[in-house]
Amino acid sequence: MNKQIAKELNVFSKTIAERFSRTDREGNVSNESFLVDEVIPTSDHTAVINFKKSSGKIGVAFCYYITRGMSKGWKYFFPTDSHLNGFQAFLYYKLEAERRNYDKNFLVDQYNRNRENKDQIKFEHEI
Repeated sequence: MNKQIAKELNVFSKTIAERFSRTDREGNVSNESFLVDEVIPTSDHTAVINFKKSSGKIGVAFCYYITRGMSKGWKYFFPTDSHLNGFQAFLYYKLEAERRNYDKNFLVDQYNRNRENKDQIKFEHEI
């Protein structure tokens, strides 16, 4: 994780704690407060944050960084077991997409292999 993104995550972790510590927050029936316990980077653009709750329990947030566009920046949610099961299944489909897409990287090369320069293309949409 680069230094600037890590600094943004550090600030954002405290923002999450403030949001979830609000006594008027929907779902905060016990008026719990949250403190950042630990930020654990899991990749260049993801992290897990452990929060100490005033009840003595631990809350775990999953954070992910969007690198560009209108949504650029850190986002988060507190995954349930159902979310985790869904992510487990997602791994399979993501791997399958990567497997099926790999050879598409070479379509232009394959097309141009036995053609003269004047007949070669630069982009797949030209096929």
